[in-house]
Amino acid sequence: MPRISGRQSIGRKKLDLKDKSLHRLIKFIFLHHKIRLIIVVFCIIISAIASTIAGTFLQRLVDECITPGLSLGFDAILPKLLKIIFTMICIYMSGVICSLIYSTLMATITQTTLRDLRNEMFDKMQTFPISYFDTHAHGDIMSTYTNDTDSIRQLISQALPSMLQSVLTITAIILVMLNYSIWLTLVVISVIILMLNITKTIGGRSAKYMTEQQKSLANVEGFIEEIMEGQKVVKVFNHEQESKKDFDIKNDKLFYDSKEANTAGNILMPILGNVGNLMYVVVAFVGGTLVVLNATNVSLHGFSPITLGMIVSFLGMSRHLSQVIGQLSMQVAVVAMALAGAKRVFELIDVEPEVDDGYVTLVYANKKENGEIEPADHYTGIWAWKYPHKYSGVLEYVELKGDVRFFNVDFSYVEDKQILYDVSLFAKPGQKIAFVGATGAGKTTITNLINRFYDIPDGKIKYDGINIRKIKKADLRRSLGMVLQDVNLFTGTVMDNIRYGNLYATDEECIEAARLANADDFISRLPNGYQTMLTGNGSQLSQGQRQLISIARAAVANPPVMILDEATSSIDTRTEKLVQDGMDNLMKGRTVFVIAHRLSTVRNSDAIMVLDHGKIIERGTHNELIEQKGVYYQLYTGAFELE
Repeated sequence: MPRISGRQSIGRKKLDLKDKSLHRLIKFIFLHHKIRLIIVVFCIIISAIASTIAGTFLQRLVDECITPGLSLGFDAILPKLLKIIFTMICIYMSGVICSLIYSTLMATITQTTLRDLRNEMFDKMQTFPISYFDTHAHGDIMSTYTNDTDSIRQLISQALPSMLQSVLTITAIILVMLNYSIWLTLVVISVIILMLNITKTIGGRSAKYMTEQQKSLANVEGFIEEIMEGQKVVKVFNHEQESKKDFDIKNDKLFYDSKEANTAGNILMPILGNVGNLMYVVVAFVGGTLVVLNATNVSLHGFSPITLGMIVSFLGMSRHLSQVIGQLSMQVAVVAMALAGAKRVFELIDVEPEVDDGYVTLVYANKKENGEIEPADHYTGIWAWKYPHKYSGVLEYVELKGDVRFFNVDFSYVEDKQILYDVSLFAKPGQKIAFVGATGAGKTTITNLINRFYDIPDGKIKYDGINIRKIKKADLRRSLGMVLQDVNLFTGTVMDNIRYGNLYATDEECIEAARLANADDFISRLPNGYQTMLTGNGSQLSQGQRQLISIARAAVANPPVMILDEATSSIDTRTEKLVQDGMDNLMKGRTVFVIAHRLSTVRNSDAIMVLDHGKIIERGTHNELIEQKGVYYQLYTGAFELE
């Protein structure tokens, strides 16, 4: 695979302080911390004024104490000296106290904002359609929660307060300088303009690459997450070297972006520091000249008299000014990185939620003697659809039986690549419907449509006679249970993972579900039984044991309709019997859709659908299909094999 240099893929996007992400972030902070921010701004203003006024005391110290003291003596100027020093201490202390207050408040504001942003991201993520997770790298999403929020942390806790204080300090110092000498101030302002141009040029380059660095870091983390999940596949196919090459390309891009960003950032301060030293020398020369001329009674038109104390104070303020500008320039890269992070955070928050226009809901029900259904306020073992007819205004309760029917369904995940063609089928309550066919034939797609993970553009799917588009997705999925080939267990106890199917289930109900799934025997032999802690997706368990827990999880949910998606395809034949028995227990009395590669697991199905390239080419019972001697017969006898 050819190597791609970082330079070739760098964009030309520059730092945009008018970016809506920055405005939105500041608005987000202000809405949640209005009072705290007002206090912070007040404290920063006091701190900036204190640091500026403190510099003026050098002028008073020289002109009112040191110079007169040379002729009057120390005792004569001691009271005034003590007064000036005491005033300086008070002003410095007020600045220190204000800095302590706003730093403490900013720590609270920062962490609270990050917490609120993560909460909002996670809350919104629960509303995303499945298609979003199918089309976005999980590691890239995780990077938004970590790296991007960390860049925002630096902006709120460091950059924004520092920039505000720097701007206020620069303004205050220039005003004081103007009060001392307009001409010396013009010298300082000319140097400041030079420093700002340097900052714009070098800092802008650093900001651009900081933005690219955020993207590159997300790409690297996404790649690492993929490789970690697929480590077994990498090793089985001896793909280690190719993985290294792919990683090197992404890592080199990150290296290049980081190098360019940090190089520009690292050279900025030394350059500004030397320009500041130049300003210091120029001010000292011009100011010293003015003092000498003033002392020799040389009158200069347009120049007000200037004292030695003013020059000393002016030099101190010019030094302070160059330091403040240097600090301000260093925040440009932080702001750029935070803008990139904020943009990614708000892009995640702004993802369109899963559309749900359903209005039919699921309720507990009782059945009257005449067969009519009425709602109940507790679980009765009977479910019903609460169906308010929009046009007639009639409220109807329809018993949930598990009657699922497809009518001429077409579907495609992306345009110009159709997956299902005119699929029609039915599953009567309590029936077991099996789908067989090659990979990509459309088996899993059918079950995704039942769950409304995706909506169909053409055709209809009805559930107990109700178009599933009219059923609220949460209630629809509540009535469906799924056991997948890829088992997902969460960090927690075995009991917690079983209870995931029904958070209100008691321990006894969870244990009963485990017995139904044939999982109780192996769970009881675990070190801590049902309280055994599982981590790493239950890596300490075998594939079969993990599958049994997932069956128990579905059993405790007690749904009227079950979907079993190749639940035994990755289990050895010895364990398959145990899992199959558990699934048979789970399927009793329910409408069941089964996807299986092993045809032995679907022999007892009420109907078997053979799919090929999105079309149902054969349907019937096992015996009927064997008699037809078509595709199913050839698959079953081994003449054909599923791929």
